[in-house]
Amino acid sequence: QVQLVESGGGLVQAGGSLRLSCAASGRTFSTYTMGWFRQATGKDREIVAAINYSGGSTYTDSVKGRFTISRDNAKNTMYLQMNSLKPEDTAVYYCAARSYRTISYSGNDYTYWGQGTQVTVSS
Repeated sequence: QVQLVESGGGLVQAGGSLRLSCAASGRTFSTYTMGWFRQATGKDREIVAAINYSGGSTYTDSVKGRFTISRDNAKNTMYLQMNSLKPEDTAVYYCAARSYRTISYSGNDYTYWGQGTQVTVSS
């Protein structure tokens, strides 16, 4: 069983930055593929970024060049550095984990989920 706890959300003006953290329990964190997803009001959940056990990462097109995903296996923590934030980035952000080593873009392939953290970007 893996438990995930997100932190770092908040209210920021357009152009600002936030760093989200996802703390994971369990001794096998380093072998998990981790992902950040978001869901805006009235919209479907979408993947933001994902990172595999070896640090390979992928991003959705709308955040490329602005967001950076990373992980610290020694601390069982994943991060999402978000720069140049835009109002359209406003959403609840969730971290997720899957026990496979390959990245998946589908939330259905992730077994463990955090409770979510709200990110609001004002214009």
